[in-house]
Amino acid sequence: MMADLIQSCDVLVIGGGNAALCAAVTARRGGAKVILLESAPEAFRGGNSRHTRDIRHMHARATEYLTGPYSEEEFWDDLARVTGGETNEQLARLTIRESANLAGWISTNGVRWQPPLQGTLHLTRTNLFMLGGGKAMMNAYYDTARKLGVLVAYETEARELKIRDGEFLLAVVRRGGETHEVRAKSVVIASGGFEANIPWLKEYWGDAAENFIIRGTKYNQGRMLQELLEHGAKPVGDPQGCHAVAVDARAPKFDGGIVTRLDCVPFGIVVNQDARRFYDEGEDLWPKRYATWGALIARQPGQIAYSIIDSKAMGQFMPSVYPPIEARSIAELATALGLEPAALAATIDEFNRSVRPGTFNAGSLDDCRTEGLDPPKSHWALPIDTPPFCGYPLRPGITFTYLGVTVNERAQVIMQDERPAKNIFAAGEVMAGNILRRGYLAGFGLTIGSVFGRIAGREAARHALG
Repeated sequence: MMADLIQSCDVLVIGGGNAALCAAVTARRGGAKVILLESAPEAFRGGNSRHTRDIRHMHARATEYLTGPYSEEEFWDDLARVTGGETNEQLARLTIRESANLAGWISTNGVRWQPPLQGTLHLTRTNLFMLGGGKAMMNAYYDTARKLGVLVAYETEARELKIRDGEFLLAVVRRGGETHEVRAKSVVIASGGFEANIPWLKEYWGDAAENFIIRGTKYNQGRMLQELLEHGAKPVGDPQGCHAVAVDARAPKFDGGIVTRLDCVPFGIVVNQDARRFYDEGEDLWPKRYATWGALIARQPGQIAYSIIDSKAMGQFMPSVYPPIEARSIAELATALGLEPAALAATIDEFNRSVRPGTFNAGSLDDCRTEGLDPPKSHWALPIDTPPFCGYPLRPGITFTYLGVTVNERAQVIMQDERPAKNIFAAGEVMAGNILRRGYLAGFGLTIGSVFGRIAGREAARHALG
């Protein structure tokens, strides 16, 4: 494969996840000769995309895989709410509109769908679930790319970009201890964020970053993002911003994936290492609020928290990959979690006294709430009083970072002088900060990567062959 890399190509795609494959397949179908560089070994190809399971998209009616319509305005309202309006509306609406034809395109490229999961996900109407999850999706895309003639180089890391006056000339790549130059008429950067680069995270988070768990690939080091910024690309997004969720503190440092996420938060309380609550556990439906919890925990002492539930909550959420820590009493549970028993008992007593009667409904914003409690619990508030009592230790699980490069509607990278680069395109996490600067919607990362991956592939091929 290295012999192929020494030759020039029409379109060079740097990255190996969903956005990169969407770009490569689209560019190849557009008539371009395409080389794709994946820094991971073949067995770990696919970046964070292999850990996904569903994609959010606009649609007009129910299908066998979706229970109802999801309009552009509802999609936009959901996004505006979770981001607090901190988004590029033009690019966000482009993503939403273009998502309407994703289901057919994805199926054409070998991906199959399954009925969505139930429970805390609440996604039966808005999201499509891939049969076999993200790993099966990426396998299908790589198989399609191979059949089309895309040249894929694994364990091949792009180290430098040679750019002059906003024009890409070549990439310096390294594989097997050897360095090579790859020339292309266009380049698509789809190599993710910098969430696996702990020293870079520490520039914004300090020593707290040492306690972060990286949910996805260890290969997302942000080298290409750094190269683009050093060559004058216009940055976008909060450097400290990221898609971060509550994961089990017992998860591995890297690549634990989606199974390490804990969905029990709405059905109990969450306390820090001082056994104090610090946020409303029942603020909103889980797909709209679960991504707030990673950053919340990141700002707690020691970057650790604990979800506390009782037997009434069991069965209401997705099963955890690690078993809960169980006890017959609150004092026993506190000891097992390393918390001060009297402090945890006081927090739970105060919570239980504040709960007001209501009709519990795990599938909607019910009327089970607290009164006179700070912070409140707005929904799903039930007394924690029925043993066995259970606890889960929580850490911030970083999915991807929001610092990226500015792009336009053609996926062209915008330079600091506001001019679009001549032949440099970006897709996926490296440009998601245009649309996501805070907050998250379940399945929306794949939507951005799929839409802008296809746009980048199309435009890169047009430039190369034009």
